[in-house]
Amino acid sequence: MDYVKLEQVMQNLAVDAGRAILDVYGSEDFGVSAKDDDSPVTIADKAADQIILAGLMAAFPDVLVVTEEEAGTHSRFADTFLIVDPLDGTKEFINRRDEFTVNIALVENGVPTRGVVYAPALSRMFITNAEGQSGEIENSTFEAISVAAPNNALRVVASKSHRDPATDDYINQYTVSETKSAGSSLKFCLVATGEADFYPRLGRTMEWDTAAGQAVLLGAGGHVVRFDDHTPLVYGKAGYKNPHFIAYAPGIALVKA
Repeated sequence: MDYVKLEQVMQNLAVDAGRAILDVYGSEDFGVSAKDDDSPVTIADKAADQIILAGLMAAFPDVLVVTEEEAGTHSRFADTFLIVDPLDGTKEFINRRDEFTVNIALVENGVPTRGVVYAPALSRMFITNAEGQSGEIENSTFEAISVAAPNNALRVVASKSHRDPATDDYINQYTVSETKSAGSSLKFCLVATGEADFYPRLGRTMEWDTAAGQAVLLGAGGHVVRFDDHTPLVYGKAGYKNPHFIAYAPGIALVKA
């Protein structure tokens, strides 16, 4: 894989997809419908998906692309593949909350090694560069980011739309100084930038929901592990379904499930 090319392609496609999403976001009709799993989809999801899928296939014709909005890709597997969630946080989008993102990631041998998370309504972009270092793009400049060194009281970030009592019960086993809610894959990025220390997810997610955020967090020095046995969260699983997981900064003593 040409990582230099990938970095630029992912960044450009995320911007183009974000522009298409914001065009819909500024309209009165999002064209909301329900998918087979009853999750919502909008014309913004579909427009962004078309932009990203076409761009990735043109730039990397020999690499498998798996995307949320193309069900036919969900039964294909490879050691190296690109995985896309063109609009992560569709519920945030529909409710006109700005914390939705464009997610594009490269997975190699089960590990998300490069990724971009772009929040167009917030003008925040996080990316893993060609060297594997994560950063935030500010004024067209790459600024390296790094996880914080947690102290005895953790800053926890949890899902805004999918918070449940089981998550709260687990968080309550730790000493917590601050709890915040955030939408979409931005939760990974808040840990990656040191704005939070800990993100547990005890709800349903798919690999396209998490791959880009995990790549950004890994490139900033963080970890993502399964909730049940604390082994690394890997990719290319059957159906691209994730187990529950924990994303966190090093130095936290995890409580066993």
